[in-house]
Amino acid sequence: MNQNETNTNWRALLDKLNIVVVIPTYNNAKTIGQVVADVKQYANHIVVVNDGSNDDTANILNDIADIEVVTHKQNCGKGTALKTGLCKAKADGYRYAITIDSDGQHFASDIPTFAAEIEQTPDCLLVGSRNIQADNMPGKNTFANKFSNFWFKVETGASLPDTQSGYRLYPLTRMNVQKCYYTAKYEFELEALVFASWSGVEVRNIPINVYYPPEGERVSHFRPARDFTRISILNTILVLIALLWIYPRNFCRKLTKENIKTFIYNNITHSKDSNLRISAAIMLGVFMGIIPVWGYQMIIAFAIAHLLKLNKILTLVASNISIPPVIPFLIYGSYYTGCKILQLPIELTLSNITLESVKHSLLPYVLGSVVFAGICSVAVGTVVFGLLMVFRRKIGK
Repeated sequence: MNQNETNTNWRALLDKLNIVVVIPTYNNAKTIGQVVADVKQYANHIVVVNDGSNDDTANILNDIADIEVVTHKQNCGKGTALKTGLCKAKADGYRYAITIDSDGQHFASDIPTFAAEIEQTPDCLLVGSRNIQADNMPGKNTFANKFSNFWFKVETGASLPDTQSGYRLYPLTRMNVQKCYYTAKYEFELEALVFASWSGVEVRNIPINVYYPPEGERVSHFRPARDFTRISILNTILVLIALLWIYPRNFCRKLTKENIKTFIYNNITHSKDSNLRISAAIMLGVFMGIIPVWGYQMIIAFAIAHLLKLNKILTLVASNISIPPVIPFLIYGSYYTGCKILQLPIELTLSNITLESVKHSLLPYVLGSVVFAGICSVAVGTVVFGLLMVFRRKIGK
């Protein structure tokens, strides 16, 4: 079978799998023509997003037949260009979209690798994994990739060797690209991976080839200081969301009747700890879950439980008292307590609690939260201790 027949077969497979190739581009006039020509060997359906290029990119694209071009009047950033392309692809009814950069670093010959993999494992999000030891790969890229990989694992619990590659296959039917993504620049690619993982989409790496031109020939629109800062800010937000919502949500989803029985058996009814120490572990968790150290309460609670040699699992479970449905009541209880202590008028109600309104009532809220957390932890601890005295005695008999 000659090369033309092979490429025809690959184009037929992409059509069968309902795959479109999306190419975002900004001022890549030197490479965009060849990139599109290479992609056309493997794909019949191509969408190019011209993100406000002011070089000769538009003229080059106008001369290429059988592609669809979407043009931004001004440069909006790679993330916005990708969202435009992915939304267009989804609106046109495609199941998958392969994204490939227009700077010539990616090889269109890897498109069959994506197609073959997604045929075997449908609806995954596939990320091309580069060889970080490849010739000419900039040192800053290697560091940035390791940095991104670390935070991706913190945010999702999953490990990937390459989270920064722009060569990907997105499962459009599993992703709400129209509404769920908010970033506009390079950080979009991190956001897309994390949100996909949080929504239950399997994220996997597959090996790809990559070409890094010599230093003088590289065209990059990545601004290290500004873009790295944006990515760092996004990671901070994603870590907070993971700690406050995703990990507690995932923990609750894993709870089954059998798991709950095992948990109670190992950590309460048949624990070697005394009733007092079990109650103390739960009290510590409740206290840390209420005081305003959101994003860090589980870490601090774990550290204190370790120092006091309390049951760390019970402490972490109890610290999840601050789950979203309960948070407004905890905030209001803290604020109300603080106002009573400081003899201030109570201006907030449960119906008008917002972050902005809490900022204006910060002092009574912070002071009250410590006292309120103490009251709640003692109340919960007293109830738990009483229940343990009754039920552990019965089990012992």
